[in-house]
Amino acid sequence: MLDALLKTDPDIYKAILEETKRQEDGLELIASENYASEAVIAALGTVLTNKYAEGYPGKRYYGGCEFVDIAEELAIARAKQLFGADHANVQPHSGTQANLTAYFSVLKPGDKIVSLALDHGGHLSHGHPLNLAGRMFQIASMKVDPKTETINYDEAAALVEKEKPQMIVTGASNYSRAFDWKKFQEMAKSVGAYHLSDMAHYAGLIAAGVYPNPAPYANFVTSTTHKTLRGPRGGLILCQNELAANLDKMNFPGNQGGPLMHAIAAKAVCFKEALAPEFKDYQTKVLNNARALAKLLTNKGFRVVSGGTDCHLFSADLRAKNITGKEAEICLGKAGITVNKNMIPYDPQKAMVTSGIRIGTPAITTRGMGPKEMEMIASWIDEAIAAKNNDAKLRSIKEEVLKLCRQFPVYEQRIASMEALLSTSVA
Repeated sequence: MLDALLKTDPDIYKAILEETKRQEDGLELIASENYASEAVIAALGTVLTNKYAEGYPGKRYYGGCEFVDIAEELAIARAKQLFGADHANVQPHSGTQANLTAYFSVLKPGDKIVSLALDHGGHLSHGHPLNLAGRMFQIASMKVDPKTETINYDEAAALVEKEKPQMIVTGASNYSRAFDWKKFQEMAKSVGAYHLSDMAHYAGLIAAGVYPNPAPYANFVTSTTHKTLRGPRGGLILCQNELAANLDKMNFPGNQGGPLMHAIAAKAVCFKEALAPEFKDYQTKVLNNARALAKLLTNKGFRVVSGGTDCHLFSADLRAKNITGKEAEICLGKAGITVNKNMIPYDPQKAMVTSGIRIGTPAITTRGMGPKEMEMIASWIDEAIAAKNNDAKLRSIKEEVLKLCRQFPVYEQRIASMEALLSTSVA
């Protein structure tokens, strides 16, 4: 298939090759990124992309769906087994679409949602004014305690009692501590609200049993299938049986048309991988690496938000280092280390500048890195930020990063075959 791509569109071929090299030759510390397996990537690049399959297995609006039905039924069964859920919808194209589908399956425009504020760790789709959720619903935002930088459950309960929302949304894109899903379900019941848990960031850890599972305590559980779950980019919704019919109708025809059957097949593959015993070992290492890296950076004078982590990510407050998140993202990029700037709680900087960076360990753990490599990475982060205006020093760090990455290859064979094909074509 690669030779067909090269022949038809060499520009796209070269862009894909260069991106593969970038992922191979640098340290990916963006918490929402990971390396999908070759099996997942193989499923994505199949003829299933040709098939329209509006509807659900056994109830399609197109003929010829008997084999894509098998793929979707496997994905559904495996998702339910993985998280202990009553019902699973594997068709959402993204985590945001999963959230919107769940909202509109039980809420009306103008209903109220209580959720964690974006600058306190929440997500755009939890009600930011620029997102459709924020435009369609009233949003009352929770904020973390200014001292502990964690959720104060008494204050959250008081907010819920005051606002009496129709839904409580939990989960986050940048909150490093464990959620007490049960307490939020109790709050929801106290005011007759639904509880939606967005586990997108934590799904892999949850599947492996190293982070609390929201499924027993939430009416809806939404997720992406990449991040810690290490599958294709896409969405997932779990719910209680009594909510399933409305949920499925809102997903199709309410919020989407034809499902992406190649992506659903890849989701099924990643769910099978997550059910394997070795997946728990991997997720345990993800958590251990995150905790080790957070401690190492703390010892080097970085202030880690909330003092540590219970998951795969954490945020570092850079103000003591006299650098913004934006500047740190740029200089670390020059050193071959990819992070993203991120607001910290009560951040004085704007969202495009920020006072912090978010750091995650899923991708480097997939490569096989452990405690020894965390020490090296912490030192390079510290050195790069200290040398933010010294391009020669940053290039030197990048060379060391490359040496380390070569010891933990991911796509080495893929790159070699793509380069060989390209050289043959040029010759």
